[in-house]
Amino acid sequence: MINLKTKEINTLLKKWTKEILYLTVGCIIMAIGTSLFLLPNQLSSGGFAGISTIIYYLFNLPLGVTMLCLNIPLFIMAYVKVGKETTIKGLIGTVFLSFFIDIFDKIKPLTTDRLLACIYGGIFVGIGTAIILKANASTGGTDMLSYIIRSYRSTYRPGNLIVIVDGIIVILNVIVFKQIEIGLYSAIAIYIMGKMIDVIFEGIYFTKNMFIVSNKYKEIAEEIGKKLDRGTTGIYAKGMYTKEKKMMLWCVASRNEIAIIKDIAKRIDPASFVVISNAREAWGKGFR
Repeated sequence: MINLKTKEINTLLKKWTKEILYLTVGCIIMAIGTSLFLLPNQLSSGGFAGISTIIYYLFNLPLGVTMLCLNIPLFIMAYVKVGKETTIKGLIGTVFLSFFIDIFDKIKPLTTDRLLACIYGGIFVGIGTAIILKANASTGGTDMLSYIIRSYRSTYRPGNLIVIVDGIIVILNVIVFKQIEIGLYSAIAIYIMGKMIDVIFEGIYFTKNMFIVSNKYKEIAEEIGKKLDRGTTGIYAKGMYTKEKKMMLWCVASRNEIAIIKDIAKRIDPASFVVISNAREAWGKGFR
């Protein structure tokens, strides 16, 4: 019994150590993108950071401290409605990010070119955010607000809130700084940030689903296996127009294999029907 409890404690400690490490690294990367690229160029990355950026320039208040203050009411609500673990992780993330942002704010910005700032700022903030999300944590803001709203409405879609808040912040940037370019560059930074999160979560090794309907499915499957060492799966299908039962081949292929498989299908059976769709990422034999 004691050994079992000890193992459970050790497992929990390892889990928390790993997550805190991810959280720290993610916050540092986010802070670099915010303090060394976006903030000096009056750009924002959306969410509470965007609101804090506007307050920073209007009232000359430290960005990190402002972010922390804006999040306090959320954490009080989250502790009651969302749960202890999520709230604690979010609080740690917010404190870490606020601290690192104010530290890096004392360093000279890496560029004063707004185009470069929005690109690299978006990349850094996106990577940092993805690492934090991989730790099942957050840095408060719209993420925590989404958790709270979902506790009241389970059908709520968090993406809606993020889009609305980011849109409002882009408009506020234009109004406050009286430059439409700042709003446009901020929108680019927010877009790049979102794409970087997708890349880290879904991978950069894009793959494709290929569906091939042909009466010569055996020959096509053998040729794909021989030429590419790629397996195929036969799926029994029925044409609802012709009412005929057919064999449909399904194959997951990398981008550079698509043209070869299409050529094999058309060469063996010019009447074959080929459909290609995104698979985004594949794991297993022949892939990663």
